[in-house]
Amino acid sequence: MQKKSTPRRTLAQRPEEIRTERPRPDWPSDGLIFNRDCTECPRLAAFLAQGRAEYPRYYCLPVPPFGDPNARVVIVGLAPGFHGANATGRPFTGDHAGLLLYRTLHRFGFASRPESLAADDGLRLIDLRITNGVKCVPPENKPLPAEIRQCNHYLAAELAALPARSVLVALGSVGHNAALQALGIKATKYKFAHAAEHQLPDGRTLIDSYHCSRYNTQTRRLTDEMFEAIFARAAELIRRER
Repeated sequence: MQKKSTPRRTLAQRPEEIRTERPRPDWPSDGLIFNRDCTECPRLAAFLAQGRAEYPRYYCLPVPPFGDPNARVVIVGLAPGFHGANATGRPFTGDHAGLLLYRTLHRFGFASRPESLAADDGLRLIDLRITNGVKCVPPENKPLPAEIRQCNHYLAAELAALPARSVLVALGSVGHNAALQALGIKATKYKFAHAAEHQLPDGRTLIDSYHCSRYNTQTRRLTDEMFEAIFARAAELIRRER
């Protein structure tokens, strides 16, 4: 078994060192797939305003999708973490969840490097993109059902533009349900379960995974091997199409 090195401290562990310049969004603020100035959810908009006041060096805006615009694999997460993506402006960057995610993506050829440190660190995703069901950080990392529904039109526009036979990887049940809602599919039709693989009516595949959160990984609900199997399968599916 390959020996795992101890990951370096992330930006979330040293917020005083986060850059003062807000990074340019990876995805343009086109108003369709992403809107940098969106305030459609009053509670989230107020929480972001409070965050900007308390942490002026943080990004504290809706977080754009990150990765290949023409990707055949799209990860659908929950929402930005306050001291992670909300601080850095890139999904799963600066918090614990990103450690396992980017290490795994690199192992299977989806990322140019095994760590994501900042929105301008030069990291590239290859044939893969990361997005969230909710673009703004919610209090206590818990978006309300109404906020998930309100934000879903951005995800719907993003998924509508995916190539045929693409692969969706949902991290957690919220990501699973948000992806189905964006595709106009009732959540009751496909039940969430770790490693469940769903063939969708439009020819795409949805693969479920437990979220790579600190809680799930430290309690061993999600192991490295379990998570790696998800992306090994995603890589296999797109190789078949190629």
